[in-house]
Amino acid sequence: MININGAHLEGGGQIIRTALALSTITGKPFTVTDIRKGRKRAGLKAQHLHCIKGLQELCGAKVTDAHIGSESLTFVPGEIMPKTIKIDIGTAGSITLLTQALILPCLFAEKETRLKIIGGTDVQWSPLFDYFNSVLVPQLRKYANIEVILEKRGYYPKGQGKVDIKIKPKFLIDDKDIPKIDLMDQGTIVKINGNINASKQLSENKVAERIAQSAKLNLGAIEALKEVTVEYVDTLSVGVGVTLNARYSSGDSFKDEFNPVILGADLLGEKSKVSEDLGKECALALLDEINSQAAVDKHLADHLIPYLGLFGGSMRVSEITNHTLTNIYVTELFLGKKFSVNEKDKIISV
Repeated sequence: MININGAHLEGGGQIIRTALALSTITGKPFTVTDIRKGRKRAGLKAQHLHCIKGLQELCGAKVTDAHIGSESLTFVPGEIMPKTIKIDIGTAGSITLLTQALILPCLFAEKETRLKIIGGTDVQWSPLFDYFNSVLVPQLRKYANIEVILEKRGYYPKGQGKVDIKIKPKFLIDDKDIPKIDLMDQGTIVKINGNINASKQLSENKVAERIAQSAKLNLGAIEALKEVTVEYVDTLSVGVGVTLNARYSSGDSFKDEFNPVILGADLLGEKSKVSEDLGKECALALLDEINSQAAVDKHLADHLIPYLGLFGGSMRVSEITNHTLTNIYVTELFLGKKFSVNEKDKIISV
């Protein structure tokens, strides 16, 4: 039984999600205490509870103390059985965070798994859907054929966004030829993509168009094709999501396909911020990532840690955050001490 300190470093729900995923893959049970001790409201929330329920359905896990507000949990995994799993978080709980626990085990199931999830697609303290789909998912396609369909946006507080994900594995967990992560050099920037989405109620004031114009203006110094799309959508709660990403080429089509360099930045709209400031803020965040000369942005880095631990490789990141160090802590509990962290050059390798 692996014992996990839920208050370690960042002390958030990521500890639970990573532990659930790696436990399901490795077959190693765990107990965690002081869950989300680093948050104002400690304990499991609806999103974490549905991570657990989803994996119970996927692998028949046995669970103790899985309820809202619980500050401890014991999880004993069973055998992964691919199927269609339907999850309704019931709140605007983050769909993209929930996938941290579910996608990794599905990548190495024997057959296709389908995840049909209802919740928040674009909410605070989590990757927005377009960041998830355009920055993270391309990294995972080296391991599986993944189809992601956004059926409906869901902003805080009502949520009710809908995402359908189909995952068909390319490898089994013990295959020797699974590609390693090789994300060290940026290469040449070829394109900047963006998506500005907003509730239809905001169309009259051209909120999304103004954000897009501001973003492109503040990215003007970058000599690359800039394509920022604008969309207005029917939602139960009013909201705005802003996502930008920079795509690079190494000149090696094989490497670009299996280890694509895509740097991203995203943020949610707020009533206190005007549209032009939102576009500028997101653009400047992306410029910081571009100017870092890293091949992995600071948010993608912690997402990739379990994969780096499982399959090896190296990556140069723009910043080594507490989220990343926390994920290394959890990953090493399941896989052993294997990470090398070069703080000076911001290189993480296995």
